[in-house]
Amino acid sequence: MAMAMAMDELKPYSVVVVVILPIVVVFFFFLLRPRRGGAGPRALPVVGHLHLLAPLPHRALAELAGRHRGAPLLRLRLGAVPCAAACSAAAAAALLRGAHDPSVSDRPAGAAVRRLTYGGADFSFAPLGPYWRFVKKLCVDRLLGAPTLARLRRVRTEELRAMLAAVRRNAEETAAVDAEDVRKVVEEVAELTGKFNVSDYIGFCKNWDLQGFNKRLDDVHRRFDTMVEKAIKEKEAARAKARERQTRKEEEEEEEDAGKDSLDILLDIYEDEGAEMRLSRENIKAFILLINHPDILRKAVAEIDSVVGKHRLVNESDIPNLPYLQAIVKETLRLHPTGPLIVRKSSADCTVGGCHIPAGTTLFVNVWAIGRDPEHYKDPSEFRPERFLQGGEQYGVDVRGQHFHFIPFGTGRRSCPGTSLAMLLVQAALGAMLQCFEWRVEGGTVDMAEGPGITLPRASPLVCTPVNHTSHFYRSKSSKLIIILFIISEY
Repeated sequence: MAMAMAMDELKPYSVVVVVILPIVVVFFFFLLRPRRGGAGPRALPVVGHLHLLAPLPHRALAELAGRHRGAPLLRLRLGAVPCAAACSAAAAAALLRGAHDPSVSDRPAGAAVRRLTYGGADFSFAPLGPYWRFVKKLCVDRLLGAPTLARLRRVRTEELRAMLAAVRRNAEETAAVDAEDVRKVVEEVAELTGKFNVSDYIGFCKNWDLQGFNKRLDDVHRRFDTMVEKAIKEKEAARAKARERQTRKEEEEEEEDAGKDSLDILLDIYEDEGAEMRLSRENIKAFILLINHPDILRKAVAEIDSVVGKHRLVNESDIPNLPYLQAIVKETLRLHPTGPLIVRKSSADCTVGGCHIPAGTTLFVNVWAIGRDPEHYKDPSEFRPERFLQGGEQYGVDVRGQHFHFIPFGTGRRSCPGTSLAMLLVQAALGAMLQCFEWRVEGGTVDMAEGPGITLPRASPLVCTPVNHTSHFYRSKSSKLIIILFIISEY
């Protein structure tokens, strides 16, 4: 009897032991276990370092790396996922260069990526293998190769003129509704893809939608899929009508191929039974920085006027003769890269700078922090395009990943295949906007605060007044509007 009473008295304590003891054991396991290279703060049980990365992970990682300067990599644990971060050019080079590249070339695919890319079927997040090599070859040789870019120059010029015309008016046509829908979807895709989802890192939360994440993903995916399906069906209908109108001869096919766009090329492969592999169904912040630096803006306009003149629109062939404009775009990408973090996943064990990286580790390369490193840039927070001109300390530095202190489009086999197209679009658009309008901001400077997302969007939209200088090209009055310009680059 006494024994039974004693057992009853101990029951509350046994419950405490059962609940608390495992937590204490897990805590001390993670606290005291030896580290194999690298440095970083102590992790909390369960969440690891997740709490340290809000609200902007690239800034948080840069701050943490600053506390552990000298370590080759910053070691972290996000929930149950081991991570490492490179926040300097030397660390990025050690991680991404040469022999390590094949081992760290995969990309982690969280819930957002899997849902928004049709189960990870897209090129950007596909693992290295036959499918990835096929699509990379398709992008380099056909979709984004020099012949395709040259062939579609007329289309880009027409779109540039349409953009300038839209700036001149309040854009109230029906077509603007579709454009607004696309803009909203692009914004939400960028935000969700770059947002930390607790379910991706803490295993027992995978089936719980703690942040309302999955509901938003389903909504964005539905709208995105509707737009893509509409574009494909419209193109398929146009191609079917063309086939009905005439029987194509060989020379006519060659002539028509010159007018094909990227969707035509993809549909050719989709319809080709003998294809190698079957296919299933940035912010332009340079503009904003120039508004905040009117002296630099005036220099850029003067360069355009001296090279192009005032009686024709700047075009892509003028870009090589506009070094100051090129320097402005480079300086913008340095301070405000389209994607602040390159995210990879190790597919095999490797050692980087004495730091052991086990397979399955998520790897971050902090492009934002590297571009502001005082070791490579004098006055790193200052917007100074002259650093990229002849005589400047960064003269000759290119955007294509050859210099690890400047990798806005990534580097190695996973670098952005659309770099050439992106640079053409940004430089031509920026040049035309400077040539055609004088830009003024009410209330002084533009707020450059960053918002969350994979493309580092601005927290507040840009509101400014364009003063029309396009009398040589168009006839219209200036207007006041909200301008949101996008250039999207996948890493």
